[in-house]
Amino acid sequence: MGSKSDQLLIVVSVLEGRYFPKRPKYKLVVEAKFDGEHLATDPVDHTDQPEFATELAWELDRKALHQHRLQRTPIKLQCFALDSLTSAKETVGYIVLDLRAAQEKKQPPKWYPLLSNKYPKFKSELQLSVTLETDTKTSVDGFKAKEAPPRDITILLPGLDPKNLVAVLNKEEGYHQIGPAEYCRDYFVLSVTIAFATQLEQLIPTTVKLPEQQPEFFFYYSLLGNDVTNEPFTDLINPNFEPERASVRIRSSTEVLRAYFLTHSKLQIHLCCGDQSLGSTEILLPGLVKKGNVDICQQPVAIEGTFILVPPNRARQKLPLVPLDMAPTLGVSIALQKDNVSQPIVQGVTKAEPEKMKKALSPTRDQERSPEQSSHNAPRQTHHSPPTKEDATESEVESIQHDRNPKQQKKALNTRVPASQSHHVTGSGTSEPTTGQKITVPTVSHHFCFSLDLRSVHNMDAGFSVNCILRYSYPFFGSAAPIMTSPPVEVKKNMEVFLPQSYCAFDFATLPHQLQDTFFRLPLLVELWHKDKMTKDLLLGVARLQLSNVLTMEKIRFLGANGEQCWRQIFSETVPFTAAQGPSNKVAELSYTITLEDYGLVKMHEVLVSDSSQCLGADADEPPQIPLPQPVNAPQVQPEPRETLEYKAALELEMWKEMQEDLFEDQLKKKELAHMQALAEEWRKRDREREALVKKKVAEYTVLEGQLQKTLTDLEKREKQLVSAETELQRLKRELKSEHERNLQELQDTMRRVKDECAHQVELEKSRIRQLEESKIHLQQQEGKPIVDSRQWALDRRVPLASRCPPAPQTT
Repeated sequence: MGSKSDQLLIVVSVLEGRYFPKRPKYKLVVEAKFDGEHLATDPVDHTDQPEFATELAWELDRKALHQHRLQRTPIKLQCFALDSLTSAKETVGYIVLDLRAAQEKKQPPKWYPLLSNKYPKFKSELQLSVTLETDTKTSVDGFKAKEAPPRDITILLPGLDPKNLVAVLNKEEGYHQIGPAEYCRDYFVLSVTIAFATQLEQLIPTTVKLPEQQPEFFFYYSLLGNDVTNEPFTDLINPNFEPERASVRIRSSTEVLRAYFLTHSKLQIHLCCGDQSLGSTEILLPGLVKKGNVDICQQPVAIEGTFILVPPNRARQKLPLVPLDMAPTLGVSIALQKDNVSQPIVQGVTKAEPEKMKKALSPTRDQERSPEQSSHNAPRQTHHSPPTKEDATESEVESIQHDRNPKQQKKALNTRVPASQSHHVTGSGTSEPTTGQKITVPTVSHHFCFSLDLRSVHNMDAGFSVNCILRYSYPFFGSAAPIMTSPPVEVKKNMEVFLPQSYCAFDFATLPHQLQDTFFRLPLLVELWHKDKMTKDLLLGVARLQLSNVLTMEKIRFLGANGEQCWRQIFSETVPFTAAQGPSNKVAELSYTITLEDYGLVKMHEVLVSDSSQCLGADADEPPQIPLPQPVNAPQVQPEPRETLEYKAALELEMWKEMQEDLFEDQLKKKELAHMQALAEEWRKRDREREALVKKKVAEYTVLEGQLQKTLTDLEKREKQLVSAETELQRLKRELKSEHERNLQELQDTMRRVKDECAHQVELEKSRIRQLEESKIHLQQQEGKPIVDSRQWALDRRVPLASRCPPAPQTT
């Protein structure tokens, strides 16, 4: 450890910011990280020019500073926006400072731009300075961070370091001890409730593959060192889980608890799938115990709100930014209350009145539940799934037993006669009844006639000539055999062809509500086939005919064959054939006409019931008994065949069988309806999933479209700038060329002018010389001297000069 003079402070001054947007409901906080130590400024208003005026300092010696400079350890500052209502934290940007730039002499502050700025339209900046100061306080062993004065924690207990506060589990009494046991004697209950979650599918990128089996998702967090998870759920789009509350008991004091929450200030909640974290959110805990707050002694203090789940760093780059209304959120409530009970009581489960809570966190890390307790706490579920094969078999067996043992059913049929109207056979043993009664067996089924006319196929877009036939089947009409048009007709592109033998009518009896329910649930599928003698038949497309449309048409009244009043409804439409393979493109169009005729109730059956049958009416489910043979000595009277007891018994037996068949069919129809409802519910669930997936895709594509639009705008702007610069360059080039040509022309003109002037001067000199020669000749003639050539004159002059020169000396 170095001496006192070797102790230094790395001081980062966060002064102010500029170019920030105004957000009245948010606060700005700057967190600094150096060598694993975190410091933060106090929250300030989110204005365009926030003023922090905070110094963050770390203590170390010169040797450690030298080592950090060699390793180029950075100082990273992150700027966050805090929601004042929900305490949700949003990352605004970050700044990385170089430790090597810190000097012991004071440096002027500089403006640093925020990297990865959340506000791209605002070039936000922070004014910072980094200096080294000599630490004048007593040294502390080891490398520790020193917090700035605004974040200083004062505790009433002397010698207690807030960073050394830990939660110690007391298993015997069932609580966590925070702080010295002799001073911290108050009991508190800290509870965390996860209430709901929305838009969780936004956390999963489209490129990430989840397990092929049905994955299970759950929320995980650590509460005072205890790992807590909620009940797993399987649906991310509509997460269906009961709100759960986890509680721990704490033995401490208000001041120590406040210092502990300032040191351990965050609660992280993760959404997990297996051992993979899909997203997390952070909740600040210092707001639970504020300085000078005495409300905790009177009423619970809670932090409640909706927090945004943020994907982990490895997946954040793959996920586009989503609007705030579609962001994944989690509803959490954290409550702290003072427990006035003197002795702690360990409870396995705590229940909240407004919500259905299922469990509470015990003080130990591992939770164990007995099978009896788990079964007792398990909620009762109502199954709406379709009955299994075993259930259906059991019901059918019961129906068969119902037919074989009619005495055990005791169900009255429509043919039952009151006991007061029954007549018994006389003791004479005659087989002729004394009285008779007509019993009507009413039916509520209607006689319907459904006709379908497949009129024409047009707008074929198959790419080749098609030998077309249409095929469909609808078992509800009484037959599952397919119905086809015949013979095949050739259909070409941009051609309408009327189909031969395309009309078919179905007569059937059913209940009106069953008809409506079937038409609404089951569309009629018409298949478009291409028949080729050389190859196998090819399915080109399928058209969906919604039969319920005919029920919405106006009813037309007409008279039937027997004069009864009937109703007719007609509907015509053109629907597309969608491709059976590949993308769902339209391959052709079908024009059809539907006619539904209602002939009213099915005719009533009238049956003549004898006295013996009326006696059987008291137990109508029992098959009629065959009467005993008549005595031999009785007078032989030949009754009518339809009046014999045998015939009547056989008739009633057939009626009983028909009734049982109707009951069995009703049971099967109920099972079918349950199956169809389950299928419809599953279809609606998958439709909601597809809709949510489509919304997610649309949001992603909207973000990508915005980025692409921004890029295109930048490219267009740059292209315009390039075009403008090119135009300016061309203009300058033309101007330079014209100037060059002008200067060249001027130079040529100057040279020509100089040449002309020189030639003119030469001519003048020549003319002058000629004039002088002429003047000379003229003067010589006037003096009478011969004209001597100038050269001859010069030679003559040289001769006398040579004669006067002395001879050169000779050497011996």
